[in-house]
Amino acid sequence: MKRIAIVGAAGREGSCLVKEAIARGHEVTGFVRRKDQTIDPNAKRIVKDLFELTREDLIGFDIVIDAVGAWTPETLASLSSSAAYLCDCLSNTEVRLLVVGGAGSLYTDKGHTACVAEAPDFPEIYKPVAHAHDIILKGLRKREDVKWTYLSPAGDFRADGERTGKILIGGEEYFVNDKGESQISYRDYAIAMIDEAERAEHVGKCFSVIGA
Repeated sequence: MKRIAIVGAAGREGSCLVKEAIARGHEVTGFVRRKDQTIDPNAKRIVKDLFELTREDLIGFDIVIDAVGAWTPETLASLSSSAAYLCDCLSNTEVRLLVVGGAGSLYTDKGHTACVAEAPDFPEIYKPVAHAHDIILKGLRKREDVKWTYLSPAGDFRADGERTGKILIGGEEYFVNDKGESQISYRDYAIAMIDEAERAEHVGKCFSVIGA
């Protein structure tokens, strides 16, 4: 059993992570920003904004998962700095930081010179979010004082998809399944994230997951 803290636990992906971790018997604490936000009753809920968290709040956990999401211009700035703030809280500790990432930073070539978000057909509407995630990942790569992991989802990240349990794990390069698809549900993504929480196979690395 792991002691897992999930920041952004009331969000759509955060909620899936809470449920997946609880189902596997882990001790889960969910941090939410507002008193009216609810999470699975089997998890402990703490109302506290991410940027008010302290080292003392997090030091008792084995793993902290950054599941903070943002889409609007007003919230994207906080998204790009969320992981850096948590890194500072966890600096030089044994607590691992797992970050819900984006697909835009995945490389599209073997030489790792181009990424998904730089493609000519990448939708304009997603570019601000991809840029925020790019800032996060570049910042993580510089942190040798934190045991971080960044998990990129498929290009088609489906909030309302089923939990199939059928996933494919990749590295830092964009890839597709046998159907030529890059898609995954939030619930299946949660499987890969909690697998990593349990196994610690990608410490200090970015990796990816898609639906089989």
